[in-house]
Amino acid sequence: MEITVIKGSINYIDDCEDALVNSELGKRYFSEKGSARKSLEEGFNENDIYVAIDNNNNCKGFVWVILNGIFHSFPYIHIIAVNSESRGQGIGKILLKFIEDVYYKKYSKLFLVVADFNPDAKRLYKDIGYSIIGDIPNLYRKGITECLMMKSKE
Repeated sequence: MEITVIKGSINYIDDCEDALVNSELGKRYFSEKGSARKSLEEGFNENDIYVAIDNNNNCKGFVWVILNGIFHSFPYIHIIAVNSESRGQGIGKILLKFIEDVYYKKYSKLFLVVADFNPDAKRLYKDIGYSIIGDIPNLYRKGITECLMMKSKE
């Protein structure tokens, strides 16, 4: 299966919403009905979402990057989600590599946070070069600690 990453359009919102709400991230942060969709609408309206599609134009996952989202100076990878049947196939890595290729043309650093309930993602980010900056307890939800991570092209 060949995967291509393209600029997202609202046409992909159903697939992106499905990938998000059926993930641990979605269950923890978007449990209120319609909240994931409302958030994704914002991302699509801001043109901040990229989607991974297969040869048949099926959306397999997405990444949402907020330009100047960290310290009003660097891109912030806000959400990355892959649909449940495509997890473990490297689509998340493809999305991250795409973002790095695009944003390293203008920026020297990328940031993201990963929740303490997602140790596999944290390990993946470390394996591909993200450094731990520090923990932020209760950033988005009480009782959940987020780990701020950064990758620098330098």
